[in-house]
Amino acid sequence: MKVLVIGGGGREHALVWKIAKSPLVTQLFCAPGSDAIATFAELIHIPVDDIDRLVSFAKIRAVDLTVVGPELPLALEIVDRFQTIGLRIFGPTRAAAQIETSKVFSKSLMQKYQIPTAKSEVVSLAEAYGKINSIEMPIVLKVDGLAAGKGVVIAHNKDESIEGLDQLKKMSDDTSQIIIEEFLEGEEISFFAVTDGTYAIPLGSAQDHKTIFDGDRGPNTGGMGAFSPSPLVTPSLEKEIMTQVIHPTIQALSKEGSPYLGVLYAGLILTKQGISVLEFNARWGDPEAQALIPRMKTDWVEVMEATLDGRLHEMKIEWKNDGSVCVVLSSGGYPGEYRKGDIISGIEKKMSPQVNIFHAGTKREEGEWVTKGGRVLGISALGKNLEVARDQAYSAIKNIFFDEMHYRTDIASKIIE
Repeated sequence: MKVLVIGGGGREHALVWKIAKSPLVTQLFCAPGSDAIATFAELIHIPVDDIDRLVSFAKIRAVDLTVVGPELPLALEIVDRFQTIGLRIFGPTRAAAQIETSKVFSKSLMQKYQIPTAKSEVVSLAEAYGKINSIEMPIVLKVDGLAAGKGVVIAHNKDESIEGLDQLKKMSDDTSQIIIEEFLEGEEISFFAVTDGTYAIPLGSAQDHKTIFDGDRGPNTGGMGAFSPSPLVTPSLEKEIMTQVIHPTIQALSKEGSPYLGVLYAGLILTKQGISVLEFNARWGDPEAQALIPRMKTDWVEVMEATLDGRLHEMKIEWKNDGSVCVVLSSGGYPGEYRKGDIISGIEKKMSPQVNIFHAGTKREEGEWVTKGGRVLGISALGKNLEVARDQAYSAIKNIFFDEMHYRTDIASKIIE
């Protein structure tokens, strides 16, 4: 079968790497892909937001299955467009993807169907500035819509609140709806499930490290590393998450006339009062996918096909018992204005077979790998436990260098200690 993957970042590199292993796949395309993804797939130079050309390509080349990586094409109705002309595509429709693309929609859905989440209110940007003096701190500020994983600010005092609102104003053209949310204390986890709109199978857990510096300091990023599975997610807690969060959310979307098909990612926090949903994403997380996907033994193409055919209830997904750790290497200046064009050395040195290097922001120039993104590489390693996996990842990093290369040195350390 012919498979097309949409996207070109680290998450898509991990997806393409996994899909390429399937004996069902005879031809693999990626749009737009990357120079690193070209090792596994034929690159199609179409941007993820050019839905017309993506539809035309899939139709002309008789693509059997399209897999959507990032959130932007979901918001632009790529699934709806493909389905309209009978093309098979794995991912939620635009209406169902609002669970991620509109934080206001997501909060309203959770409140309506009593899915556990923090108390919040929706106000305009001007109203948010006016409320700062009367709100008990700390608070969480969120801008509605997509913001590349950075549209959330935790403010501990009035000055941070004002600064946070200023940041959100710069991030989004539409600040008509700002969410002011109570701050919850606890351990954050990422939980994944695959669903056909009725049935759901857990895909396991991971924990992300959002901030740029060690010790969870500094501004939020798209993610500086992740590990999987989370030791906090015991079998009983997984059952609780499926019962209290995943199944109710799938049922809620169906009742609202927007059945959800694809990977559903719940960003959760474990508080003293129990589980609470911080956010939903309508796809694999990044970098969580780079830690979680290497642990999957089952053919992911078989799972996606079963989901589209309504046979998901027949599937059993098997996992390696290993722990997995992914450490992100970023460019100097990220998550602000960052450097580009620095030569990367050491990528092609022989690494442990337990290590995978997933490219998030690189390109090939005159025989050299160079940086072109804020997040450059994801160094992902497996081990018999998280400690061994972490050691493997950091050992591999010692071989890699580019000017002003930055990474956190404490990925998975807290949970291991």
